[in-house]
Amino acid sequence: MELRQLGHTDIHMSPIIMGTWQAGKAMWTGIDDNDTRKAMRAALDAGINTFDTAEVYGNGHSERIIAEALADVRDRVVLASKVFSNHLKYDQVIASCNRSLKNLKTDHIDLYQIHWPAGTFGHPVVPVEETMRALNDLKAQGKIRAIGVSNFNRQQIEEASQYGAIESLQPPYSLFWRALEKDAGPYCSENGLSVLAYSPLAQGLLTGKFGPGHQFAKGDHRAGHRLFQPDHYARVQAALSQLRPIADVYGISLGQLALAWVTAQPNCFAIAGARNAEQAVQNAAAGEIRLKAADLEAMDRIGRTVTDHLDDNPVQWQW
Repeated sequence: MELRQLGHTDIHMSPIIMGTWQAGKAMWTGIDDNDTRKAMRAALDAGINTFDTAEVYGNGHSERIIAEALADVRDRVVLASKVFSNHLKYDQVIASCNRSLKNLKTDHIDLYQIHWPAGTFGHPVVPVEETMRALNDLKAQGKIRAIGVSNFNRQQIEEASQYGAIESLQPPYSLFWRALEKDAGPYCSENGLSVLAYSPLAQGLLTGKFGPGHQFAKGDHRAGHRLFQPDHYARVQAALSQLRPIADVYGISLGQLALAWVTAQPNCFAIAGARNAEQAVQNAAAGEIRLKAADLEAMDRIGRTVTDHLDDNPVQWQW
């Protein structure tokens, strides 16, 4: 898998990144730690060198599982983590980073990101200048190599960039969720920021495994996802039926097609989770798929049959 440069840094990452929200177990069902560890090793063996986590994923459990799976091959791995919106004061950022370093069993985090803007979820409003000062100090100390943001809009990225170098944005982005294109995407393109797209499979919808009338197990956060609500869900199913013939031409799965579409966008990486080794290998294979221009255009049109009916709310869930 051909590696890509992160922002303006000398960090090079696989276009498919392994996401590890599910590794934290909280808000997911049926996750087995041993299967997760095997999936991480399988991902690495298949060419995925970058693993994205966060302190809030299972209160550090995801980070600890990454350490158990990959600490012995740290020199081959790019680690990305995030500080949550309740820890954005100067001392809190420092403490959070140190906890993550301990959880990950490493002396540095390659990409450290602000997970959500200050004030999100009713958390304290902290000036981004204060948060960035902490991140800049961590960078100067060698504890982090690059700074990124997640779930920021254009205005918020512009403000943060006044106080330090922002190398990446991590937004929700997929064929079925494209608010990025209207807001922060152009800014990222103009300023050389990488886009690390989370939910590139639209929480699994783009795999095609959720048919009409699907019911999630109790505790699965996806039940509250806006695309799973009845009015949007019908349009999703219709779009999937149009995407399947394109996937068939390439001899790939719907999920691989969706990941390949995301990584075909300018300077865009796709963060994909995996419950087991087989899924990790399938995700990695998508990093080597090159879609024809005509197919990309057709997928764009199909995707818009879903996204044109969404409002401007950037949050995917009905919390």
